[in-house]
Amino acid sequence: MNFAQDSVWLRATPAVFVLIWSTGFIVARFGMPHAPPFSFLLWRYVFSILCFLPWIWLARVAWPRERGQWLHLAVTGVLMHAAYLGGVWAAVRAGMGSGLSALIVGLQPVLTAIWLSTLTGHDGESTVTRRQWLGLLLGFAGLLMVVWRKLGAGHPMDHVTPVNMAFAVGALLAITAGTLYQKRFVQPCDVRTANTVQLVAAALATLPLAWLESEGMQWNGQLMGAMAWSVLGLTLGGSSLLYLLIQRGAAASVASLMYLVPPTTALIAWVLFDEQITAVTLLGTAITAVGVSLVIRPAPAKA
Repeated sequence: MNFAQDSVWLRATPAVFVLIWSTGFIVARFGMPHAPPFSFLLWRYVFSILCFLPWIWLARVAWPRERGQWLHLAVTGVLMHAAYLGGVWAAVRAGMGSGLSALIVGLQPVLTAIWLSTLTGHDGESTVTRRQWLGLLLGFAGLLMVVWRKLGAGHPMDHVTPVNMAFAVGALLAITAGTLYQKRFVQPCDVRTANTVQLVAAALATLPLAWLESEGMQWNGQLMGAMAWSVLGLTLGGSSLLYLLIQRGAAASVASLMYLVPPTTALIAWVLFDEQITAVTLLGTAITAVGVSLVIRPAPAKA
């Protein structure tokens, strides 16, 4: 691949990541009626590992050399795979609507910015600029407009309990902590070996929870299709892109991309399931896109 092609790919990576990551709720819609959440995720991790291992062997990819990096990758795996995905899936399975769960998890960019605002750069200024704060607030306002109809406007509210709220908030804290932890402690290494270490840790953390689930997996065509895309698209594709984005970009900028996931999911659901898209949804999508652009746009060079 020449430099021009590589540059085009790097610029397209955020858009490809958002498109793939947005299919997560679509997969849940297909798979969740036929599988308990932690069992589904456990099999997803196992199948993903079985895909990565021969790829690593054939490509002769080097594993991390330092023992500390294995530990750091394991921590991020537990946070960003087991805790985040497990929390979201468990919250939805426990009765929380997808709109409310998306809104709660959508607070991640704000939490990330709040943490980063407590830090200072070499010039003594906050690592989150005023322009980025404006973008974060616009992005969240647009997200709220997109999911508002699913929050219960005009129909009964989602079924919210202390249990499913705890799952959703736990997922929010996990993805936020995982993003910051990876950016701070994980050194650059091959995404295939890094993802495999993360997935092994996530599988080990999820195994006891899956063991406790009384419901079994109903292996039918719909579940197998959801599992296949979860492995090939979301894990091998989406999770790998997220790892690369965190390693190469600022934490606030990467986190702000999550604002674009619910609007993109709404568009995909409109195409696949003919779900209604309102003018408010479109306006919220536009506002979200503007907000994210303010966050990820490079700051002007100082004279």
